[in-house]
Amino acid sequence: MEIDPLPNGSGSNAATSPETAATTTAITVTSNTAPSSKLSHLTESLKLEHQFLRVPFEHFKKTIRTNHRTVEKEVSAVISSVTDVADSDEISKDDAILSLTSLVSRLQGIKRKLEEGSHAENLQAHRCRARLDHLDSADAENLSEWNNVRLKRVLVDYMSRMSYYDSAMKLAESSNIQELVDIDVFQEAKKVIDGLRNQEVGPALAWCADNKSRLKKSKSKFEFQLRLQEFVELVRAENYMRAISYARRYLSPWGATHLKEFQQVMATLAVRSHTECAKYKVLFEPKQWDFLVDQFKQEFCRLYGMTLEPLLLIYLQVGLSALKTPYCYEDDCTKEDPLSQDSFRKLAMPLPYSKQHHSKLVCYITKELMDTENPPQVLPNGYVYSTKALKEMAEKNNGKITCPRTGLVCSYSDLVKAYIS
Repeated sequence: MEIDPLPNGSGSNAATSPETAATTTAITVTSNTAPSSKLSHLTESLKLEHQFLRVPFEHFKKTIRTNHRTVEKEVSAVISSVTDVADSDEISKDDAILSLTSLVSRLQGIKRKLEEGSHAENLQAHRCRARLDHLDSADAENLSEWNNVRLKRVLVDYMSRMSYYDSAMKLAESSNIQELVDIDVFQEAKKVIDGLRNQEVGPALAWCADNKSRLKKSKSKFEFQLRLQEFVELVRAENYMRAISYARRYLSPWGATHLKEFQQVMATLAVRSHTECAKYKVLFEPKQWDFLVDQFKQEFCRLYGMTLEPLLLIYLQVGLSALKTPYCYEDDCTKEDPLSQDSFRKLAMPLPYSKQHHSKLVCYITKELMDTENPPQVLPNGYVYSTKALKEMAEKNNGKITCPRTGLVCSYSDLVKAYIS
């Protein structure tokens, strides 16, 4: 539901009950209010930790899949070698010894890879456990300390996304939160991004091969776009025969699902790289590599369950959404307002204006609105009534006021004026 912004950033809501007004204006607070508020705040905070658990879990699954494929391939090769030796009718003693030595060497290699894979899996499992323990340690008593750790995690996430890996690592080490951050995951992405910026598709294609099943499941066409770009580069280099062979091998399998793009890129063989036709000229522009970088970031974040934007910017936008009013964009906006800064204004640009409210209080006795003309008055027991009602009651009872809900009797002079914000 859309909320229309008001010119001065304020509005009015439905009338609140006198009980609510009394609660908000009374000074006394029950002893369990603070813990209850902290617990509610903690519950809401934990709802934002989806990425915190998803990333190491996805990395853990990827490590398991990689180890499984590696071992399966090596074991199949060993079994095939044993079968070949066993089926050989005429084999000399020296050849048999050589074959067995080769098998032993290969089996030792499999054992080493199993140990390395097991170690990598244990590290990922330990990281998942450390994060679960960290979430479990959060409670109302140490909420401030826990939020401080989260702030450092958010800063490390931002530094990692911006490629400030040394700074991110130093902050993680100094705060002892190495297991709570994902610097290594972002370093993996950096290799692919650097390759694309250098106009090399090799690292990106290798990444696609490692994640082929998951990309196929999500119906990603990132690999197809990489193949298209590699084909375009062959046409740009005027290596037409190699481009045709490349298209037969790598592009034709995508023809059934991406026929339009396939036909467009194949037409570049005829129009060449120096064409002025806008439809084909755009395929040879350098910005195509920037598009591939953006596409990779989207696929990478989707694969690991990450947010596309840094967490720091998301949290800042959450806070700015509560502060943004039309006044923030006026020339005389106070400098204490974060939105007086151009960087924050740019960040808040897509956000809606905050809907500010003024309380609307209705007197329990007269059922009339309490405002500046008929201000609310607070009794010693915390209940609130209108000045008009209390004056009439005092005039009829020699200056005495009786609370209609609790029976408390007090003097008119005991009342305290309340102000509506």
